[in-house]
This record gives sequence, structure tokens and C-alpha cells, in this order.
Amino acid sequence: MHQKITLENGLRILTTCMPQTRSVGMGIFTGIGSRYEAKAQSGISHFIEHMLFKGTERRPTAQQISEEIEGLGGVLNAETDTEATTFWAKVGDKHLPIALDVLLDMFQHSRFDPQEVVKERQVIIQEIGRMMDMPESWVHSLIAQLIWPDHPVGWDIAGSTESVSAITRQDMLDYVACNYTPATTVVSLAGNLDQARAVDQISHSLGAWKPQPKPAFLPADDSPGGPRFRIEFKQTEQAHLCVGMRGLSLHDPDRYRLRILNVVLGEGMSSRLFLEIREKRGLAYSVGSYTTHLRDSGSVVLYAGVPPKKAPDVVSAMMEQLRLLCENPVPAAELTKAKEFIKGRTLLRMEDTFANADWVGGQEVSDREVLSVDQVIERIDAVTTEDVQRIARQLFTTNRLSLAVVGPFKTRRAFMSRLAL
Repeated sequence: MHQKITLENGLRILTTCMPQTRSVGMGIFTGIGSRYEAKAQSGISHFIEHMLFKGTERRPTAQQISEEIEGLGGVLNAETDTEATTFWAKVGDKHLPIALDVLLDMFQHSRFDPQEVVKERQVIIQEIGRMMDMPESWVHSLIAQLIWPDHPVGWDIAGSTESVSAITRQDMLDYVACNYTPATTVVSLAGNLDQARAVDQISHSLGAWKPQPKPAFLPADDSPGGPRFRIEFKQTEQAHLCVGMRGLSLHDPDRYRLRILNVVLGEGMSSRLFLEIREKRGLAYSVGSYTTHLRDSGSVVLYAGVPPKKAPDVVSAMMEQLRLLCENPVPAAELTKAKEFIKGRTLLRMEDTFANADWVGGQEVSDREVLSVDQVIERIDAVTTEDVQRIARQLFTTNRLSLAVVGPFKTRRAFMSRLAL
């Protein structure tokens, strides 16, 4: 169970007491990510995330910030996503006040030193280049572009070399001032903590933050518009491909049914994709599927890394598995196995204090009902084999499909007839 307090300015503080632990995980979740960016400023949310580690007035250097947490044996990190940016730390329970002070200081008082902006820009450009040199990563960016063409949701979170090169220090300061607001921010802590003291510390630091209206984003157009293809020529020993389609939003009650469908399809070594494409046919070493969920949209993506000559056959094998899920109900034993997989992985995850902070903070920052683990398990258990087949038939249609391939192919000719249900 967690406690929630909302300050007068709209900031939400969530605390989860876990007295059996010896650590505290904490995060500042701000509901601003890459989909809030204009094309010219693509990557600015990620750039800001980097800059918050580069020094404050009280801790002028990145080294001082990292040493203050690592000197306690703790962990400090951050992540920018499509709809949120998270700054988090995990420390031994007695070090909570210090770690929380570091996080709050970074979040409020980062200097955005001009020299550090110049240096970090080059670091991010190298990060973008590294991803483009890794076809197993780059193909996932390409499939997002196909699923959401010409839309911020489909743009790479890190931006492009051109956009990052043009972002200025003032651009970042203006973006923070307009988009980082109390109403879009959640502070979540979990572990062996004194809840009242933690709330007092956060309130003292962020209570005077002036409220502002929530920023808006461009809605995602969910019209199918497929099939779509993107073939990126690269002279590689292995081809990397993704088949993707629009999925379900964070607020869609069917997302629990899709969760089970995805486990059956491609999550884990006992999934259908793994057993058929790797174990039975020996076509790929790496194969699987995953889902993403946004406020108003989502995706289902199938992935494989294969010998180039086998890539068209793998696409056909993926289509076969999608067709089978549409045509035949999932057997009861397989459905039960998928449910137990999800429940077990969820319970194992929740042994960690930051995972608990992230569980409630992530739901809260996306303006969802904050469900407990037991409530989610109840919804998973309620899914029927008919539910799974209905979702498969709803999502797995030819006009929703897209295919991205990175490898030694110059045209889409070999794949065009394969991408069909």
C-alpha cells in the first residue's frame, strides 16, 4: 500500500513503506518526454536529462554529484521516454535524506553550464551514431517511424544529429520553464523510510514551485494506413527485422489481454515465435515480441536477427503465427502458463525497492488509477482464451502491418508478398 499527498501547487508525493528492506528507491517522474517536442527540437528532453547530471550551484560538477551517491554505495540514473522522464536513485535506508537532497537539487538547480552543453552535445551525437551503427537497435527506431509516420511518437527519443546540433542552452531553459510543471511531476519513494520526514523534505524543496497549466501533445492518428515498408541497406552478416502494428493505449482495459497475447506470441523461450523460428526451424538466434503503451496509442512489435537469405522466410513464419492466433483459441494450458509467467515476473520484480517506487510513480505520472500488484494479478487471471483471440483478430490485420529491415537489401521486393495475413 502507498500513501499519496498532493501539494497545493499540484505536485504529487507517493510513499510506499517496506520495513522489511534495508534500502530506499526514489524517483522524480515528470510527465514530459519526446512526444512533446517540435521537429526542430527533437531530442531536447533527452538532452535536458543529460544536463541535469552536469552540476548545480551546490554541487558544481558531474563528479561531485556521482560521488555523493556512489560514495554511499548507491545508484543514480535517469531515463527519457516518449511520455516521461525519470530521475532516480537507490541507497541504503539510512542515506535517504542525502540521496533525496541530491535528486531534488539536480532537478531544481542544474546550472546548464555553457561549456558542459557543448561537451554533452557531442556525447549525445556519439550516442546517436552508436545506435545507427548497431542494426539490432536501429531497426526498432525504424519500425516506430513506420507505425507513427511523421509524428513525434515515431521520432527517435535522442533526436537526430541535425536537431541536437541546433539545440541551444536557452532552448533547454525555455523548454524546462514551459513543460516541467508541478502538475506533471510525481515524486515516488519506496523502502524502509519515515514517510512523514520524506514528505516534509520534498514539500520544503518543491512546495514553492509555482503551478502552471499542463502542456499538451499532438494526438496520435490511429488509422492503419498499411502495409508500410522501410528497407535500410547495410552490409551486415545478419539482417535485423521488425514487424510492427498499432496496439493499445495505457488506458485501454484490453491491455491486460494484450499482455497475455504477447507472452504467448513472443515473450520468453517457451513462446510460439521462439519455439517455431529458433527451436523448430533454426532460422534465428534472437527472436521475440514486445508491446508499448502510450496515453492514446501503442504498438506490438515482432523482432528477429537472421541470416539475410532467411529473412523473407522469417517474415512468413511470423505471419503464420499471427494467423494461428487469429484462427484458433489459445489452449487452456498455454493460457495458464502465460498468466503464471506474467504473475511470477511481476512478483520477482517487486522484491526491489525502486521497482516499487516505479510501479506507483509510473502509473501516477501517466494519470492512471494506481493499481496494486494484487489488483493487476486479478485482471490477468480474469482473461479468457476468447479474450485473447478477440484481441488478435482486432490487431493482426494486413492493413495494420509495417516491416522494417536493416541488412544487405536494396529493395523491398523479397518481402512484399510475405507481409500479409
